[in-house]
Amino acid sequence: MAKELSQEQVAAFKTAFEEADLNKDGKISIQELREVMKKLGKNLSEEELKLLMDSVDKDGDGAISFQEFLDAMKKQMKALSSEEMRAAFHAFDMNGDGHISVEELKQTMTKLGVDLSQDELDTMIQQADVDKDGKVNYEEFMKVLSQK
Repeated sequence: MAKELSQEQVAAFKTAFEEADLNKDGKISIQELREVMKKLGKNLSEEELKLLMDSVDKDGDGAISFQEFLDAMKKQMKALSSEEMRAAFHAFDMNGDGHISVEELKQTMTKLGVDLSQDELDTMIQQADVDKDGKVNYEEFMKVLSQK
């Protein structure tokens, strides 16, 4: 499963896993999982914690290996609903024409506090623009998101 994630994603998840692995034994115990969830502002009941552990601990050894962690993160990433994806697309498609133009990308990124050069914006659109019409439709948008 992990081979479908980018190297950057795997590296980021490795860092997160290592931070959660408080005793550095290469696995996340239920106690370590409890601490991580607390740091994330989630105070889970013992039952919720056990359900979470059981859903990720596929080999049943009572701890989460890095591979199990990666598999869970990938599953979580794919869990974005179609409504959430459509809402994200519409956030970029400011004029509602069913396409994201370079100008719409620029405006949205600026609103998000991301300042990109014209070349960077053009490159982003070109990479996603499969049919080469100069803008990104919903299918192209979905394809880009599923690759990342």
